[in-house]
Amino acid sequence: MSNEPTKTLNASDASSGFNWWIRTLKYKTGINLTDQEKVAYEEERKIKTETEQCAKCNEYKDFMLQYSPTVTFMIDQIRRAGGYVDPAKINCEICTVPRYGGFNPGLGVQLCANYIDNRWVLNDTLSHELVHWYDNTRFKVDWGDIRHHACTEIRAASLSGECAIVTEFKRRLGFMRYAKGHQACVKRKAILSVINHPKCKDKQHAEEVVEEVFRSCFNDTRPFETIYR
Repeated sequence: MSNEPTKTLNASDASSGFNWWIRTLKYKTGINLTDQEKVAYEEERKIKTETEQCAKCNEYKDFMLQYSPTVTFMIDQIRRAGGYVDPAKINCEICTVPRYGGFNPGLGVQLCANYIDNRWVLNDTLSHELVHWYDNTRFKVDWGDIRHHACTEIRAASLSGECAIVTEFKRRLGFMRYAKGHQACVKRKAILSVINHPKCKDKQHAEEVVEEVFRSCFNDTRPFETIYR
């Protein structure tokens, strides 16, 4: 028989345990919280969600860096053009504006973890931004020139796969024609990007600039020999 003393639960212990259970239940459900507790609860939940989103984004990114034909091809072509894609410059982050990602010549690629909800969206987004990286390396893009900006946006939308027939069919419920639908998708995406350029006056101005450079930029498929539309 054990000589260990028997631990008895006194009223104070029971009360403490019950209060801990109540507090835990409140924070897990968000019910009956004080205003101060609600702020803390929402902040904790936000941090947890964003941490999970970034972890999932990084998982998708690592997969695509290793297995995506378009991503690995573009990285190799950037190297051949004299550049280098440092994996440390492809970052999953929480974005404050609705978008999938972005490219900055000095900082690299931003992937918006809170808007990318699956690996295929990340694949198209990363491919898109790597086209910008390639253009910046090969053609020395002047990002202050709205026409340069429009041209690389046209190429990125066309070459990345985001306007491929299967992708766009899913997004737009099939209401498109094969070749013209691809071009319409490319123009639409390029216009949405050019609108945010500092020298863009309004949507009409963006449409005019995209239309002005569209033919030459759309037909330039480098570094691909051709593209699947």
